Amino acid sequence: MIAALLLAAATAAAPPRGLATAALAHPPASPRDLPSMSLPAPKRARKKVVLPASSHEKRARLLWTDSSARSVHAIAAGLSTADCGGGLRPGQFPALVLNADYTPLSYVPLSIWSWQDTMRAVFRDVVTVLASYDKVVSSPSVKMQLPSVIVLKQYVPHNSRSRSRPAFTRRNLYLRDGFRCRYCGQAQDKMCELTYDHVVPRSRQGATSWENVVTACKACNLRKGDRLLEHIPDMKLSRAPHQPTWHELQATARAFPPHHLHSDWIDYVL
Repeated sequence: MIAALLLAAATAAAPPRGLATAALAHPPASPRDLPSMSLPAPKRARKKVVLPASSHEKRARLLWTDSSARSVHAIAAGLSTADCGGGLRPGQFPALVLNADYTPLSYVPLSIWSWQDTMRAVFRDVVTVLASYDKVVSSPSVKMQLPSVIVLKQYVPHNSRSRSRPAFTRRNLYLRDGFRCRYCGQAQDKMCELTYDHVVPRSRQGATSWENVVTACKACNLRKGDRLLEHIPDMKLSRAPHQPTWHELQATARAFPPHHLHSDWIDYVL
C-alpha cells in the first residue's frame, strides 16, 4: 500500500514526457540572446534663439515716430553711394558738430558724429548743414551729399559736463601739462614722444592719479627711474600735478588740435 502511494506521488510530480523533451531541445536563452532593454536616448531640447528686432517690426519702428525720422532710419540702414559702387562703413565721412555759437560742441574729444547719426539729425531738422563731402548717398526717395560740418539749431550748455571730473586718460594728462615734460620743460609735437611718470613710484605705493602722475619725456623718465625726487637734487617739477577741470582741458585743447583735420573743419577748430 505504501509502495503504491509513493509511486503515484512520483508519477504526479514528473513532467509530461513531451514537455521534458521540448525543454531539453530548447534550453533557456543566454543573456546575449535576450532582446536589448536599453532605453532610447532622450531628445535634447533645442535652445530657443532670440533674434534681434527687424526693421519692419513694430517695436523697431517705434524708435522713429515721425515720417522724416522713419525715412532717415531707412537711409541709415541701407544707403548706397551714388557716385561709386559699394556701401559705406560706419567710420567713414564723420561730421564736425558745432554748437549754436559755431564753436565745436567739444574739444576733448573733438565733437564728431558718424554719417548715420548726422543723417538722422538732418532729417529730424535739429541741425543745419554748413559743408558737405563730395560723396553722394541715395535711397529710393532721397538723394543728397554727406554733411561734413553741421551746427545745432539749439544751444547746448556745458554746465552739466563742467561739474563732472575729466577721465584720467593719457591724452587728458598730456593736455593738462600742455604736451611738455614736467621735469625739463621740453615740448613734444607727437604723443609717441611722451610718456607719463609717477612722482612717487608705484614700487613705493605711489597711486595712479592726477595728483601723482605727470607728463615726462623719455630721457627724464629713464633718468628718474623708481627714485624719489628728493634723492635727485638737480631734478624738480616745474608745476605740481593737480586735478584739471573740463574748462582747463577745453582751453588747452584749442591750442593743440588733432593733426589730421578735414579742410572743412579747419576754420571752426583752429
